[in-house]
Amino acid sequence: MRTRPPARARPLILVLALLATPLAAQETGAPMSAIDWLSDSVAAPPPSAPARAAPAPIAEPAVSSGARPETVTVAPLSGGGTRPDAIGLLAPAVTGLPADLWGASRADDIARRIRAERPEMLPALQALLYTLLLAELDPPTDPSADGRSVFLARVDKLLEMGALEQANALLERAGQADPEIFRRHFDVALLIGEEQALCELMSATPQLSPTYQARIFCLARAGDWTGASLLLGTGSALGLIPDDDADLFARFLDPDLFEGEPPLPLPDDPTPLTFRMYEAIGEAIPTAGLPLAFAHSDLRDNNGWKARIEAGERLARTGAVSDNQLIGLYTERRPAASGGVWQRVAALQDLEAAISRNDRAALARVLPQTWALLTEARVEAPIARIFGPQLHAMALPGAAGRLAFHMALLSPQYETAAAHGVPDTAFDRLLAGVARGLAADVPVPDERSRAVADAFTATRPPARLASLVQGHRLGEAILRAMTLLAEGARGDLDQVTDALALLRAVGLEETARRAALEYLVLDRRG
Repeated sequence: MRTRPPARARPLILVLALLATPLAAQETGAPMSAIDWLSDSVAAPPPSAPARAAPAPIAEPAVSSGARPETVTVAPLSGGGTRPDAIGLLAPAVTGLPADLWGASRADDIARRIRAERPEMLPALQALLYTLLLAELDPPTDPSADGRSVFLARVDKLLEMGALEQANALLERAGQADPEIFRRHFDVALLIGEEQALCELMSATPQLSPTYQARIFCLARAGDWTGASLLLGTGSALGLIPDDDADLFARFLDPDLFEGEPPLPLPDDPTPLTFRMYEAIGEAIPTAGLPLAFAHSDLRDNNGWKARIEAGERLARTGAVSDNQLIGLYTERRPAASGGVWQRVAALQDLEAAISRNDRAALARVLPQTWALLTEARVEAPIARIFGPQLHAMALPGAAGRLAFHMALLSPQYETAAAHGVPDTAFDRLLAGVARGLAADVPVPDERSRAVADAFTATRPPARLASLVQGHRLGEAILRAMTLLAEGARGDLDQVTDALALLRAVGLEETARRAALEYLVLDRRG
């Protein structure tokens, strides 16, 4: 995008607007989403608001026909096409989940439980959560459902976890007629740099009622600097654009007016549009304190290596980047500094080099140190999934060999590792039993192990979740079990037992085994 308009695109009205004091900040309702940073790029009034004439398309620079973005009537989606709640990327044949998973649950209850899930949880639970969020399932039979509440909760959870590509794919399938769906799509498009199509859609579909800020951005994006400047001037003079946004867009449209001026103060809670605009004026906002979805901007090649690694680590903790992508960031080149993230980079590179040389002596020395550093940053699971089976096959001596066994149990080859491992301790024998689904007869060394073993002796759903299963609310039961296990990992052993028992009782045996292994091997009590 251009960051500097031509001289002919600097109308006097812009200068006058910058000198004027806005009459009042734009009044908009609070976002319906739990994601605080979702912008009001599309104005959606309550359903009772009367319909008015649609505003002029975005591509039209004239603004004399009206000052405030026009409103539209919003009503529940029904008939005519697929309801958003039924949209997914993974068919039942792929997920193994029944198409009627939501069954008799109320749509609002499903949405509430989805929003309650923690982005950072045991990797097996993250994988299950992604499956639920992306699955193509029948909508709940709840007659009061509006057909989109579960879909919006799924998209919002993906955004909270930093899974922008998956959220974008879901949104693309949902269509753009609904303002609540469109504003999420517009925000995601801004964060992944694919906003052109959405801008064109706003121009062609005025009933979406974009805000002044979104319209100004899209006009400038299309090269209509004059139209963007006129719209900024009108919106500012009439108090329809907040002061901070007016100052930001003015600097974007005419940077020469502000040459030598101090930088703008950074916003505490920027929207994706604000974030992009600060980038465009050369005052990028650091992403460290922002919601996880913003971290994707740091993965771009034009950013520093350290920022890219730190963003990759943040996203790896929620499963939003692949294991290989994280490894690629760590091994891109040799670190030029020490301490912090560079210590992890150096240790992992030393580990990889020792593996490539088949240097068992070096691995015996390097592996424990590397594991400790990765555990401190909570990125040990992705590394274990990549290197665990290979390290275990090398039959390393002592503590390194035991670590390699644990790493292999965290990988997709966990059952093979258990079958070929020779556990030396009671704890490792329990791990091998869990991996093979044979934990019932294995002695347990501590209370945490007992909580897992009890789950593998249970023969029916636990009492606290049985009513959900019996009431044809299986999806809710699974979501509740995931919450119990995430909370129980911090100390409530009964919750751990009940959660794992439920997963096994409803046929999610692999998830139960992998979650149990991760609960025992990984330190997630903090």
